[in-house]
Amino acid sequence: MNETYVEWLVKRKTPAYMLLLKFLTIILAACFILLGFLFMPAMIIGILLGVAAYFVNLNADLEYEYLYVDKELAVDKVLAKSRRKRVAVFDVGKMEILAPIKSWHLDNYKNRQDKVVDYSSGEEKQPDGRYVFYYDGQKKVIFEPNEEMIKAITTVAPRKVFKD
Repeated sequence: MNETYVEWLVKRKTPAYMLLLKFLTIILAACFILLGFLFMPAMIIGILLGVAAYFVNLNADLEYEYLYVDKELAVDKVLAKSRRKRVAVFDVGKMEILAPIKSWHLDNYKNRQDKVVDYSSGEEKQPDGRYVFYYDGQKKVIFEPNEEMIKAITTVAPRKVFKD
């Protein structure tokens, strides 16, 4: 049996508003809980803000894990290095094109109104390692694979993958 297995983890850049929201909910929760010792309704608000702070903290520290196994690319979302959630599974056979995000090979696809999903780090690095693939005529997927994953996908669909 000839299976190819490649795994890659990419940390998502935390937006500034998430950091602000994280600290704001923690501070407000602490203040309302302290105030709750005097007024009971403030304690309830403080507990609700504490729960909100927990969920904001989970979503502030986000990583994407790409798993390529035998003609299938799975994307998992790892929340705060503690929870894992399967976000999407893509079949390489339904992929239309895979190219770097600034490739001239993608010029024919620029005017399409496909749904855009971003599973990358969210920042433009030098050199830019983000790739785009169009999937099944419905989605434009942005992700950040390593070289080994690109080689594995190239062996399955060599006419669909461009490295520029």
